Parts: sequence; structure tokens; C-alpha cells
Amino acid sequence: MKHAALILAGISSLTLSACVAGPAPDIAVPAPELPATFAFAPDAATAASLDALLPANDPAFADLSAKALAGAPTLLEAAARVDAAIARARGASANRLPLVTGDASITGTRTNPSQFGAGLPAGIGIDTERVAYGANLAAVWDPDIFGRLRSQERAAANLADAAGADAASIRLALLSEIAGSVIDWRTVQAREAALSEDLVAAESLVALADIRERAGIAPGFDRVRAETAAEASRTRIAALASEKARIVGRLATLTARSAQSVRNSLASDAPSADAPAPPASTPSNLLANRPDVQAAAARLAAADADLYAAAANRFPQFSLSAVLGLLAFDLGDLFDDDAVVGSVGGSLLAPLLDFGRIEAQIDGAAAGKRAAFQAYRGQVFTALGEAEAAYGLVAAADRELETAERERASAARAAELAEVRFRAGLSNFLTVLDARRAADSSGERAAASRGRAQRARVLLWQALGGDAGTPAGQDATLSTSQ
Repeated sequence: MKHAALILAGISSLTLSACVAGPAPDIAVPAPELPATFAFAPDAATAASLDALLPANDPAFADLSAKALAGAPTLLEAAARVDAAIARARGASANRLPLVTGDASITGTRTNPSQFGAGLPAGIGIDTERVAYGANLAAVWDPDIFGRLRSQERAAANLADAAGADAASIRLALLSEIAGSVIDWRTVQAREAALSEDLVAAESLVALADIRERAGIAPGFDRVRAETAAEASRTRIAALASEKARIVGRLATLTARSAQSVRNSLASDAPSADAPAPPASTPSNLLANRPDVQAAAARLAAADADLYAAAANRFPQFSLSAVLGLLAFDLGDLFDDDAVVGSVGGSLLAPLLDFGRIEAQIDGAAAGKRAAFQAYRGQVFTALGEAEAAYGLVAAADRELETAERERASAARAAELAEVRFRAGLSNFLTVLDARRAADSSGERAAASRGRAQRARVLLWQALGGDAGTPAGQDATLSTSQ
């Protein structure tokens, strides 16, 4: 009769819990529609390397990037977050295994015999002082019949993957910032060199005007105008010092190094500045290359697993337990056969009337999955937009550089011809100054244009996912748990 009553109680619990049990709600997560190609991408036949977009041949970039990867606070913080996420995933995995505990105890008690009354039979005494010695080994295990713990484990593993992708994204941004800063430094150096050449040319005009003034064949005003042009070049050279200070400060922050260490790295000789061809790519490649897209996909998978775990709360939870121990009232009797005690049991916990608590958890998890899906879609289209913009910037910067180089060559030729004509007495000094001023401006603009062209390539490298790679064990494609 007792066994029948227990079986009947279990069947009743399962029947009642089945009234609220059911699968997780289906949340549609269609794959985002991607264009076939990038509008500003070069011809697919163009042979180019993604890594070539970085100034890898610049010793300053090689040194500073190595130092940053070894000790940048942002990377070390991201690595710590990855370790924490992995630890949580290990904890979720361990929850599926039995929990075994052990304990030992010594308990002393003293009893007042008066509490048993005065009418005890003859020959019966009460031991008023007693010491109990015990030791127990206990085990508890949830067989996870309906997959609640498995879903929690899957969610924790996906969040660990997301943390790894976040770290890769930080690494990508860090290398991009360092590359851009090094390019800015080289650009400032090129502008300074161009302005120094302009200053030399302006000072030669000052000397020529001074000679002509002393000879009485030119007014003093020509010399003053020539000196003004020279001072303008000196002013622009002096203004570059503030840009250098800003670049050094930014690199000190990125690399966690002193400003002097940064300056020592930047003191290396600059390699030849080039603007390599941008590589052709397809929008679908962003799903595998961009770590931020991978992180969003992993969080979507985690939200899906959380939804399954919430839905599993509708079903009964089983647990098995066992205790094996020793209990004796004399230390010498602790290992006798009579001291061995134990118990084995099982329990069932089923939701009967929770007044909507579980449904609220499921609705919250479903909303979390919908939000994670929209975050994934948003990240995909953010990546598409950044890649499109980067390709467009490269194309525009290349056209600007080509035009600036032609302008510089033309202005330099015009300045040479104007000076030759002036020395031959065929043009006045004002014409020479105007031509020199145009040549001075064109040289600095060409240097700045080359820097923008190189900068645009770094942005393209970052937009296409760089070399961060896919974190181990992570699937970058959109999927849902089954």
C-alpha cells in the first residue's frame, strides 16, 4: 500500500505538471539579407592582400604594436573577462555532474534527568552526558531529464565565445588605432619636410629681394613680402609640434608605455610610403571575419539556450541522493559494523500552481532572444555600412592623392618658370611670390593626401575584420540551438 501511494503521488505530480509543460516558444531568426557585392569594392580580379593595408613594414608600428599586445590594459582587461566567462562555463558544465560532499562531527550533549520524571523503573538510568562521533559521505545528482542544465551549460559556453570575440574586437581596434597614429606621425613628418623645402625656397627669395633692394633695382616692399612668405612657412612648421604631442600622448595611452619610449620607437627611419590596392571582398565574409559580428551571433545562441532553460522549468525536476556515514558514541566504536549508517532517496519537484511565475520567466527569455537577434542584425548591417564606407574612402582618397600629386608637380614647375622669368626680367616679383605660395601649399597638401589614403586603408582593414580571426570553437554563422 505504501509503494502504491508513492507511485500514485508521482503520477499525480507528473499529470499536473504536464498541464503547464510545453516546448519553448518559436522565435523567428531569419538570416539577414546581404547584398551580393560592395558598391565601392574594386574588381574581384584585383590581386591584393588584406594584411598589406597595415604599415607592417614600418618599424615603429611593429615595435609599438608588439608592446601594446604584450601589456595594453584594454587587452588584459578583455583577457580577464574571457577567463571569467570560461570559469562560468566550467561551473555550468559541473552542475550536470554529481555533487559529493563529506563531513565529520563531534557532538557533546548533557541532559537533565529530571526532564524524564521521577517514576523511572528500577534498574533504568539516564546517561546525562554523551559524546557522539560521526562522519558522512553524501552525494546528490540531478539527471537533468528535460535538459534544463544542458541549456544553461550551452548558454554559458556561448557567452564565453562572445567574450573571446569581444577580446578579438578590442585587439582589432587597438592595432587599427596604433597603425593610424603611426601613419599620422609619418604624415606630420612628410608635411614638415615639405614645409622645410618651402622655407628654403622662401629664404632664397628673401636673399634675392635683399640683393635687388641693395642694388636699387627693386623696392624694399618685395623683400618684406618675401620675408612674410618665409614666416608663414615657419609658423606652419611650428604648428606641427602640437600634432606630434597629441600623437605621442595617444600612443602612450594605447601601448601603456612612457612618452619617451614611444618617441624612441617613432624615431626609426620611415619606410617608403605606399598605398597598396584594396583587396576585393564579399559581404558574406564579414560574418566569419568580424569579431563583433561573431560576438553578436554567440550572444544570440546564448539567448536561445536561456529560452530553452526557462521553458524546461515547466517540467518536474528529479534529484537522487545518497548518504553513507559512521555514527558512534565512543571513539573506539567508530569503525564497528554497527556504526555504519546510510540512506538513499530521490525527490521530485514539479510546478503545480505558480501563478504565472514560470510563464513570466519564459516571456522574459523570449524577449531577450528577440533583442539579441535584432542586436545581431544591427551588428551585421553596421559591419556592412563600415565596409562600404571604407571602400568608398579608399577610392576617394586615391583620387584625391592622384590629383594632389599632379597639382604639386604642376605648381613646382610653375614656381621654377616664374623664378627663371623673373631673373630674366620677363615678370615681376609678385608673380614669383604667387607661384611660390601655390607651390608651398601644394607640397603639404600632397603629403596630407597620402596620409589620408593610408589611413583609409587601415579603416578598411578594420572594417573587413583584419587578422583577428575567429575565436576557437565559435561558429560565426547564425544558428539556433535544437
